[in-house]
Amino acid sequence: MSKTWVVFVCALVCCFLWGSAFPCIKIGYSLFSIGASDSASQIVFAGTRFTLAGILVILFGSLIGRKPLVPARTSLHMVVKLALVQTVAQYIFFYIGLAHTSGVKSSIIGASNVFLSILVAVVVFQMEKLTAKKVIGCIAGFAGVVIINLSSGSLDMNLSFLGEGFIFLSAVSYAFSSALIKRYSENENPVTLSGYQFLCGGILLTGFGLAMGGRISLAGAGLPALGLLLYMAFISAAAYTLWGILLKYNPVARVAVFGFMNPVFGVLLSALFLGESSQAFGLTGVAALLLVCVGIMIVNGSAGTAKERSQDELESV
Repeated sequence: MSKTWVVFVCALVCCFLWGSAFPCIKIGYSLFSIGASDSASQIVFAGTRFTLAGILVILFGSLIGRKPLVPARTSLHMVVKLALVQTVAQYIFFYIGLAHTSGVKSSIIGASNVFLSILVAVVVFQMEKLTAKKVIGCIAGFAGVVIINLSSGSLDMNLSFLGEGFIFLSAVSYAFSSALIKRYSENENPVTLSGYQFLCGGILLTGFGLAMGGRISLAGAGLPALGLLLYMAFISAAAYTLWGILLKYNPVARVAVFGFMNPVFGVLLSALFLGESSQAFGLTGVAALLLVCVGIMIVNGSAGTAKERSQDELESV
């Protein structure tokens, strides 16, 4: 799992799945009749999705291992911390923030989670070193995200704590969850951590949304809506589990930089499924994709040699 081509393929699969969530969320809101400003129901929708994702991971892990997938008693605090940081905090901040700002700003600010993941791993957890190549690669990738979002022409400098501030806090939560996954996977199976943190976090998230007055009707939803919800649960189950395995065997920077592909895939797949083709297939879309690819290549080049990987591993000991 630390070979360059394996990291590249697996990380792109994760980003493709996460990118497909962008149009799926919009379609899901329509199928479940959730209003664009109904943050409470959106949180219930997310919580239901993540609860199902946890069940899928636990069932799949149990089938593969031919025994029940159960965390050790000493790992329960890891599951709770991950659930609170990765699922509950990240998505409460995200959905409330999204209701108070534009999708363009959310995408650009959210992309800062790549920088933040590396900084948290370097400064807070001291897992690896910060190199010039990592910084340059992140700047190139972030420039690609900015370019593909600026093409919509809806960016302004109006800022608010409930809007842009909450989106930034969501990115901070993601950054800490990446470092925690890498740290905790040294002693616990990342599949186990993923499944139970989703189950715990999804239940808490659903409860929070219901307490805010949010509601979704599963009984009244048709087969297309339920099928979409199941697919979105699969997105989280497959992508986060595979991402956690990659983080277990690689430096955080080497994996996190692929996160710049999420908004790119999101735009491309939205163009295919939602008819938003002008933004995806113009010169700006191509330029953005090239910049993101360059950033990924630079960071993976800096962490690609056996010598530098072993240095990063020594830093984390």
